[in-house]
Order: sequence, then C-alpha cells, then structure tokens
Amino acid sequence: MTNMTVAAGVPLTALSEDEAMFRDAVRDFAEAEVRPLVEQMENAAEFDKSLIAKFAELGLMGIDVDVEYDGAGGSFFMTALAVEELSAVDASTSVLVDVHNTLVNTPFLDWASEELKKKYLPQLAAGRVGAYALSEAGSGSDAFALAARAVQDGDDWILNGPKLWVTNGAEAEIFVVFATIDPSKGYKGITAFVVERGFEGFTVGKKENKVGIRASSTTELILENCRVPGENVLGEVGKGYKVAIETLNVGRIGIGAQMVGLTRGALEATRKYVQEREQFGKHIADFQAVQFQLGQAATELEAGRLLVYNAARLRDAKQPYAKEAAMAKLYTAQMAERVTSLCVDLFGGYGFTKEYPVEKYWRDSKIGAIYEGTSNMQVQTIAKMFLAEG
Repeated sequence: MTNMTVAAGVPLTALSEDEAMFRDAVRDFAEAEVRPLVEQMENAAEFDKSLIAKFAELGLMGIDVDVEYDGAGGSFFMTALAVEELSAVDASTSVLVDVHNTLVNTPFLDWASEELKKKYLPQLAAGRVGAYALSEAGSGSDAFALAARAVQDGDDWILNGPKLWVTNGAEAEIFVVFATIDPSKGYKGITAFVVERGFEGFTVGKKENKVGIRASSTTELILENCRVPGENVLGEVGKGYKVAIETLNVGRIGIGAQMVGLTRGALEATRKYVQEREQFGKHIADFQAVQFQLGQAATELEAGRLLVYNAARLRDAKQPYAKEAAMAKLYTAQMAERVTSLCVDLFGGYGFTKEYPVEKYWRDSKIGAIYEGTSNMQVQTIAKMFLAEG
C-alpha cells in the first residue's frame, strides 16, 4: 500500500490502483465473511470474535500503521474506505475496526514514545483489540470534566474512577484511558494512559443494551487502584487534552465513513426493492414521486462521501482538517438518518419488520449524531472555525 493525495483536478472519488484493490478486497470480505453473521450477531447483541483474526489477516487492524510496526503501511484514506465498505454490510462490524484504527492506533502513531510504539502497535496490528476511554457520567460533551484521578506512586500511576460508553470494551485488551492528575488544573491536568486488560485494579463493567449497532459492545470500565507503569503515559503528563482533541478529529472522519457506508447499504437494498415491488399495475420505481425521493437521496449520499473523502485526504496530506472532519460527521449523520428513514418508508409495512434489512440501517444510523461528539458540538466547532477565518 502507498500513501497518496489527489492531484489538482482529479475527483476526490478517484482511487489509485492500490486503493481500489484494497476497497474491493474489503468489499468481498464483508460480503463473504461478515454478511452471513449479521443476523446472528444482531439478535445476540454480541460480536463474533472469530472475525477479529480475519481482520488482522486482511490488514484491517493496522491499516495506516507503518510496516516497521507490523502494520499494513496504508494511508488513512484507506481506513475510511474500509469503514465504508464494512458499514454497507454491518455498522457494528465497521465500528470495531473504525475505533481500533482511528481512536487507538492514531494516538499511538501521533503521540506515543518510540518504546510504546514498538511495544503496542505490533500487538494492535496483530489483532489485540483497542478501545478509547474518555467519557464519564458527568463528562460527555464537556469532555474534560473528568472525575477519574491519576496519582503518582513511585514510578507508577494509580488510576481510580469509572469510565462510560467505551466502544469495543468487551473485546478490547488495550485501552487508551484519560484521567486527571489535578482537577484544579482543569483541562491542563488531563493525561492519557495505556492500560491493559490484565492490569491490577482494572475491570470491564456493565455492557449497554442499545437501540442500534447492537453487536458492537459499549461498556463501562472500573478503575480501582489500577496500577499503570510510568512508561505507559501516552504523550506528556498534563497534555492529554491535546491527545483527546486531535484523536477525536480523526475519529469523526471514521464515523462519517460509517454513516456513508450504512446509507449506501440501505439505498442499495431499496433500489432493488422498488424495482420489484408492484402497486397499481407497475413497479413503484416507475412512479415519479419515488424517483424524485431516490434522486435526492443519492445526491445526499454522494455529497456525504465527498466530505468524508476530502477530510481523509487532508489528513494524509498533513493539512489542517478539523473543520472538514466536523463537517463530514455532521452532514453524514444527518444524511444517514434522513435517507435510511426514507428507505423504511419506501419498503412500506415490510420496512418496519426485521425480515427486511432497512430497519437495522435506520436504527444503526442514529448513533452518528451522538458519538465522537454530538451534532450540536460539531455545529459549534464549525461555526467557531468559520468565524475565525473572517
């Protein structure tokens, strides 16, 4: 795999040969290996862990991790492609890969010491699942109102406090955990730590029962005098806020790709259905009202894809992308809810049953407006950056 950016005048949707081959490989994998498991995972609300080794074999657990750390050596844009393709089949599957790559591999690549990179990136690329633990009961959109404490004890740190809404919590073995060393310092006390599942004082708690992405685990973490080696500080002490903010900017592109993929999956199912379903003596796809709605939906999907691809290309080109990432997430979350709801409508009564796929895409779409920063927070970010440009 090779890193590349799009030359001037080349459409954002144009892929290099490597990118196209990678996308097609992930698409084939999703159809052959993931689709047969979707209903079972959805009904059980549990991820099939046999897929994780297959992800690693395909290079999906270290897509833009350098080969020197046993990664696939691809680009971040390829991560967005992979998430889109997996989401077209199952959003729960895509989010495991997405969070692992964007919220866990990314802070290691951008902030970790060379020792931490050499120790953990090969493990992550080989299939030891990663998770990101920032949120707490009183710390959601106010991301830095953390109660979890970190106190130094000799060369180690002792962490205490619960963390909530941890995606991949049930499967993960390596966690990026945020805690404050001094609440009086506000955001300047936040520090990021690498915590392993087997560390003393670390427990995975309650698993949430969710409306959508049901096979994706969302859990609490319980830190009770959890002992973390001093060398497992990720970045600098007191600079965890920068790790968190910049990592979430990357994560928002991944969520945008997820929303694009699941919307595409719903629209593909709907396109087939409206060309088969007959009412009043003709296929419902022949009615102009249906055509107009589908034309609008297809346009919105393509607009969302372009926003995501643009943000991903900017990340690879080492250009500023925070505003573009926020725009991509905001728009695609809104678009996914609208379009998947339309798909349910066009399926009629069948769309409201679990016998047909669109109701799941609809339920899965809702999370896009919530995690990695709510839609209101994205609007605020975009507005501030827009005003600052004047």
